[in-house]
Amino acid sequence: MSLGYGVGETDAVHRRKEVISMAEKPFKDREEVKKEIGKFSSIGLFDSGLGLLFAIIGIIADALDRSLILEPTSWLLLAIFFGILGASPIVKSAVAKSLYGIESESKQK
Repeated sequence: MSLGYGVGETDAVHRRKEVISMAEKPFKDREEVKKEIGKFSSIGLFDSGLGLLFAIIGIIADALDRSLILEPTSWLLLAIFFGILGASPIVKSAVAKSLYGIESESKQK
């Protein structure tokens, strides 16, 4: 069964070649990286905004001593969940910005 590798090339050798080529050029296309940074920033901002909204709803529900569809504790748990969920895309965006900047600096030298 052939996996499409060169003659006598094993899976490990093929993976090693891919890693070496990725190390030489971490991004396939600079515009693709810019789009990815924007996408992750938007997702992170949206999730964090939902977390803030749920926290506000939970605080208002607790202050009014009423349940607004859910109990106040449930709103606050949702706020925590979306706050944590929003952190991951923000970190990915920051890493992509950092790598994009490092690549730009190395190309200028």
